[in-house]
Amino acid sequence: MSERVVPVVIVGAGPTGLTAATLLAQYGIECLLLERWEGVYAQPRAVHLDGEIHRIVAHLGIAEEFAVISRPCLGLRLVDRNMRVLTEFHRDPGPGVHGYPEANMFDQPQFEEILRANLTRHPKASLQGNVEVTGLADDTTGSVRVDFTDRNTGMQESVRARYVLGCDGANSLVRNQIQATMRDLKFDQRWLVVDVATTADLSAWEGAHQVCDPVRAATYMRIGHTRYRWEFRLKPGETADDYRDIARLQPLISPWTRNTPVDDLKLVRVAEYTFKAQIADRWRDRRVFLLGDAAHLTPPFIGQGMGAGIRDAMNLAWKLAGVLTGDLPDSALDTYEIERKPHAHALIRRAKLVGLAMTEGGELGNLIRRIVVPLVHRMPGLSDKIMDGETPALHRSTLIERPRLRRSRAGRLIPNPDLAQGRRFAEVVAGRFAVVTSIPPTPTQRTDIEQRGGTVLLARPGTDLHHWLRRGRARAAIIRPDGTVLRSGNDLPALCTILPRFTPTMRQRPHPVTHP
Repeated sequence: MSERVVPVVIVGAGPTGLTAATLLAQYGIECLLLERWEGVYAQPRAVHLDGEIHRIVAHLGIAEEFAVISRPCLGLRLVDRNMRVLTEFHRDPGPGVHGYPEANMFDQPQFEEILRANLTRHPKASLQGNVEVTGLADDTTGSVRVDFTDRNTGMQESVRARYVLGCDGANSLVRNQIQATMRDLKFDQRWLVVDVATTADLSAWEGAHQVCDPVRAATYMRIGHTRYRWEFRLKPGETADDYRDIARLQPLISPWTRNTPVDDLKLVRVAEYTFKAQIADRWRDRRVFLLGDAAHLTPPFIGQGMGAGIRDAMNLAWKLAGVLTGDLPDSALDTYEIERKPHAHALIRRAKLVGLAMTEGGELGNLIRRIVVPLVHRMPGLSDKIMDGETPALHRSTLIERPRLRRSRAGRLIPNPDLAQGRRFAEVVAGRFAVVTSIPPTPTQRTDIEQRGGTVLLARPGTDLHHWLRRGRARAAIIRPDGTVLRSGNDLPALCTILPRFTPTMRQRPHPVTHP
């Protein structure tokens, strides 16, 4: 049995694992990805990510490639069982507060191909596919032994890691190994998921359609130039086998395809999914962490399933880099679960609420929706709130200093405006701590910030950053490498004293990725 030693082993090479590996490699941290499948899993699953996740995609260096395979979603239309429009929420397809469209539709296998191609540009990361991880074991050397088997040869191997990230999905072996359990958040619905390809123009409104009906709730989305997704809630006794060909699906999809010949529709996939709401009771056991579906499962009604895992990776990667380089104490890793678990839980609750509002209540529910939903546009600010995509602030931790008795920017993401020559905030900061201030720092303050590995951005009057500070009743803010505000206030010298030392340098992608 051969054995290697690496700082980080990541189990699972889906979007969460690939994002974590890329971020760590950008910081120069060696990591090994272990994946059960040889290549990308070919079936489409996730189809949506929001502007915040698009910002992380850009951070990985693949904004242009992702733009090629994605299309902005123009909003949400709520309809009744007879396809009568109850209300419509329009969304601007242009850049939002994060610098990218606020809703983006895509095909997951294409996205994973881009993520994998990008990973090969980072020599610190390696991916070993077609292996089955069989166990984890702590040892006395301050590392974790990861045992796995080559599925081609049957050869057993092991590798030792300072840290292990379990990104291995809903049936996570890593979660079982650390004896974490999933807490049921009381949501369980069976749905049929249908993917169709066609060059025909369906002539449907380009936003997402939600059929609000307790008998046959449904969702329709155009996810690409020739790709479409439908989801239908299954009735008791129904299974995916009842809808294995276009002819049997036609009664369900006909409201959108009635003018398209059946022969022009190619069935890509029909699958049954159980939409669940669950969250792991703990996300860390010493040197082992859970991310993505291994830590949380959400119903898809607000399109945050895959995005939650990518947020996990973004939150944890820079902290691991800081600990491994000796800049941050190991206790910094405790903030991962403290910050991410309540955030994921809040989005699960939101998804449950939306799902229940659209699909439950019987005929009384339908009556209430017909009366209430059309009035939403008359409620000041509610329509904008539904469409802005802002997620909750992270809970306070040792890396988020939020006052208890007044409003603060701490725990929220800083906007990602264009600062100069097409370079946005995140690109300029490049994975470092930043002090954003409308108070010009003294030469001594600037030197101290730079010696700690940070950078200074002066928010001049009239700029987006200056407006952002003023709206937050602050004159300065410390921004973490993941774009989250550590602390904001009016006392620049006091803020400078709490700026952590963080010296890992983010290595930019050496050359463009060719779209696969």
